[in-house]
Amino acid sequence: MFAGLGLAHAATLNVNVIDAGGKPLLDAVALLEPAAGKAPVKPMADVEISQAKRQFAPRVTLITVGTKVTFPNFDTVRHHVYSFSPTKTFELKLYAGVPNVPVTFDKPGVAVLGCNIHDTMAAWVVVADTPWFARSAANGRARIEGVPAGNYRLRLWHAGLGPGIEPAAVAITVGAADAEHNAKLAVSSEP
Repeated sequence: MFAGLGLAHAATLNVNVIDAGGKPLLDAVALLEPAAGKAPVKPMADVEISQAKRQFAPRVTLITVGTKVTFPNFDTVRHHVYSFSPTKTFELKLYAGVPNVPVTFDKPGVAVLGCNIHDTMAAWVVVADTPWFARSAANGRARIEGVPAGNYRLRLWHAGLGPGIEPAAVAITVGAADAEHNAKLAVSSEP
């Protein structure tokens, strides 16, 4: 049991994220961290970020620290997937099919992915160091389930914020009942 958080009651926190124009924001990431201490985090089952039609799918991937990611290439051309981000630096040099070894994301943060051959290919891997996280759907809602009652910091991220830019964390108190939080990020949901 994590000190300071009662596990007897777990609630859902719905975070509704809109863009600068008031439209629901797809692919915003909500991370809920204990205000004091740290909750244990386990790696997720292996995750896949594929390449098809010269694009990464999904565009934003949300995982926990220690999760392994495979990068299958379903295109008829070779790709050279890389990240030079401090969160995870790696290169999968020109390849077709599936690389033999998955990439383990062992630090929290955001890793930007690219392809050295196709400059328009970009994706993001958000590595969470908390068990409570969610990515927003097309309706702008990120649903964080199983949150024990307690005090937290809510951090939000979106690719439109730019490298190294994060809004300030917001203090949130979660009780036994489900809760809602509305957030606006200074980004545009237009491509």
